[in-house]
Amino acid sequence: MESAEIRQRFLKFFEQRGHTVVPSASLLLDDPTLLFVNAGMVPFKPYFLGEAAPPYKTATSAQKVVRTLDIEEVGKTTRHASFFQMCGNFSFGDYFKEGAIPMAWELLTASVSDGGYGFPEEKLWVTVYEDDDEAEELWHKKVGVPRDRIQRRGQVDNFWSMGVPGPCGPCSEIYYDRGPEHGIDGGPVADEDRYLEVWNLVFMQFERGAGPGKENYPILGELPAKNIDTGMGLERMAALLQGVDNIYEIDTTRIILDKASALSGVKYGANEKTDVALRVVADHARTCAFLIVDGVVPGNEGRGYVLRRILRRVVRNMRLLGTNEPVMSELIDATIISMAPQYPELQSEANRIRTIAVNEEAAFLSTLKSGTTIFDTAVKQLKAAAQTTVPGEQVFQLHDTYGFPFDLTLEMAREAGLEVDETGFRSLMQEQRERAKADARARKSGLAAGTAYKEVMEQAGASKFVGYERVSAEARVGGLLVDGNSVQSAGPGSHVEVILDTTAFYAEAGGQLGDHGTITLDNGATLEVFDVQTPVPGLFIHRATVLDGEVNVGAGAIGTVDLARRMAISRAHTATHMIHKSFRELLGDTATQMGSENSPGRLRFDFPLAGAVPDDVMAEVEARVNTLLLDDLPVTAEYMSQEAARKIGAMALFGEKYGDEVRVVSVGDWARELCGGTHTPSTGHLGVVKFLSEGSIGAGVRRVEALVGSDAYSFLAKEHILVNRLADLVKARPEEMVERIEGLISKLKDAEKEIDKYRSANLRSNLGDLVHTSEVSGVVVRSVVLPDGSSANDLRVIVTELRGQVSAGAAGVVIGMTTADAKVSTVVAVNEVGIGLGLSAGQLLSGIAPAIDGRGGGKPDMAQGGGSNVAGIPIALGLVESLILDAVKK
Repeated sequence: MESAEIRQRFLKFFEQRGHTVVPSASLLLDDPTLLFVNAGMVPFKPYFLGEAAPPYKTATSAQKVVRTLDIEEVGKTTRHASFFQMCGNFSFGDYFKEGAIPMAWELLTASVSDGGYGFPEEKLWVTVYEDDDEAEELWHKKVGVPRDRIQRRGQVDNFWSMGVPGPCGPCSEIYYDRGPEHGIDGGPVADEDRYLEVWNLVFMQFERGAGPGKENYPILGELPAKNIDTGMGLERMAALLQGVDNIYEIDTTRIILDKASALSGVKYGANEKTDVALRVVADHARTCAFLIVDGVVPGNEGRGYVLRRILRRVVRNMRLLGTNEPVMSELIDATIISMAPQYPELQSEANRIRTIAVNEEAAFLSTLKSGTTIFDTAVKQLKAAAQTTVPGEQVFQLHDTYGFPFDLTLEMAREAGLEVDETGFRSLMQEQRERAKADARARKSGLAAGTAYKEVMEQAGASKFVGYERVSAEARVGGLLVDGNSVQSAGPGSHVEVILDTTAFYAEAGGQLGDHGTITLDNGATLEVFDVQTPVPGLFIHRATVLDGEVNVGAGAIGTVDLARRMAISRAHTATHMIHKSFRELLGDTATQMGSENSPGRLRFDFPLAGAVPDDVMAEVEARVNTLLLDDLPVTAEYMSQEAARKIGAMALFGEKYGDEVRVVSVGDWARELCGGTHTPSTGHLGVVKFLSEGSIGAGVRRVEALVGSDAYSFLAKEHILVNRLADLVKARPEEMVERIEGLISKLKDAEKEIDKYRSANLRSNLGDLVHTSEVSGVVVRSVVLPDGSSANDLRVIVTELRGQVSAGAAGVVIGMTTADAKVSTVVAVNEVGIGLGLSAGQLLSGIAPAIDGRGGGKPDMAQGGGSNVAGIPIALGLVESLILDAVKK
């Protein structure tokens, strides 16, 4: 039975029993506790927690899932995967154990002709939580499972949570006995290779708090209602129904594995080492495709780093299998062939997925080449010195200077039989983070803990948003928080979070910043609103400062939005839709929005593209948008079903979460997009749109920034004045300026070359007074400090020349330093004879760099770097001879 049919049978079975079929959600949901959807129930989490009312009492889905906690185990075992699909049925306060248990058993054991999976009942075992007598009785008396095939297990095995604060509860698992050839007798408690888990039924009735592991967390209390959350792993079920040994050999994954085998020329099943590599590639290539299609792009943090890490593991494992050519394009194509029948968006977004994957692969291949060479050299030196641990400093240098991922260094070290000083590396990374600017998102957060909002939500109820129709609304203060704690009142100067039962304030979402404005209470108190957020669905948090008077829970209020700011943001948001549509017209459907920010009079727009946007395309998009402003197209919004929106061609954005009913914003009949933001009544209200910049923000991702309305007009007016002033300075008409300035620059460069010649000649004429020569252990050492203001190029040329002057057959080391703007530049060079003695310019530079508070790197023959401690130059020069002596002795 193919995977697609297994999936369809599951959904059809529960649909026939009154469940609403819910499409798989994006892997990216607005949940601060999760990088990715890591369980089938995650999209339903607000319903389980009582944060939002479910639109159905029961549901069923086949949800795509990504888990990365055990990423190093992928391929090594046949149970672990980073991507898989979880089929589930859910009850939100409807049926509980008595309904879930019989339905699961029926689907598993019913014949194939009756719509089931046809498992023999005698092959199935069941586990229950250690004190769950009710579940055991239902399995035995209602379903008929013999008690000797029902086993009890503790919290680690049979009490479920997502690993983070949220819903939890005891569970019951169904296992399939694959037979004695797969392991020992005795049920799941004895051998989980022989007895394979196929279904987990979670009886969700509690909420857990924060805590490590699977046991050390508090139970915060009962959920608002008893719920059912079940999960049947589609890949595991496919392995059993297709009669293959593991999830890597099922119909979908095998297509990718076979492609990796064909590309590498390595046959699957040849030996365990190459089998592991092939399994890693098959799993990770699929994960990459699904992360990219849902809007993730490679990066250095968060979701982007996970994608980068997984993609690099694909590339490196293909290298270990012997491939020397790029492979991601063909592996992505195999993934699309394999999975598009279940997820058609893979086919429609194939070009975008392929472009991002190929660009990241190309960047990594360069990193892999240089980093591997440096690592291999370090390994030889460590083993020659009988050392077993790669120092944290070397690992950090690989990561920081060459972009080599730590986890890759860790893997390579283990393969070489070495340990890694992880503590030292982490310490250096932490120091770097402390020096860096705080992340913008962290600076902005400042919101209370989630539990505080849930409590306020229970007391005050959801906020009614009326901001599409009005910018002012009468309301009542339903809740008040100060420093994350619920309070009844707050006085002047307090920073508060106010919950209004009715609000016209737009909360930040979809790239649009939250509204600003004022809240005036019946008692005359006034608050200035500086941000609006929705930390819990339906709950609008107005972050504000009390200007005067006292704010009290229950008081009447009028919330008034800053209209000028709202309109400026609305112009930016409407312009974003128009720019989006225009780029798709000129660059194709792959130029789909991947991120945006709409602020007053200004916007930024991110989309995938292999290279820079051509200048003529930028000009054409800008002209196209501004022409449509003159047409004054109406901008309208209407609600409809997702299916109706798709039929009229409305765009949906990657990573966004949409309900069954969606809001479609249309710009005339030209552009339609699913959007919850605010917009202008017509395009003429935008005035003018002016592009500011276009550039790369990551592999295969471009960012365009633009000004809108009066901000754009002010920019153009200033630019006009600037052009006229420059024209006066160069004594040319505006249209002649480029040619005139190019001529001036050319003359300036010629003059600089002449000056460099005179300076270089003067430097060489006095070089004898600047060079100090000594000898240590037969190595000729020359040091030179050039005059302040000498260029780094001068330094490099002089050091190279001095190295060439060392007598033939003699080992030579040259170190040169100079200063400019209170910064030190340094170059170290070693000749071939010196390298043969074990000397390395890079290592010598690393040894003296601390004296000048510097850093740098390079090859054994030449290295360069810099520092900030000018006073340390004499100390650095004094260290050279001792470093050479130590190196030669080794």
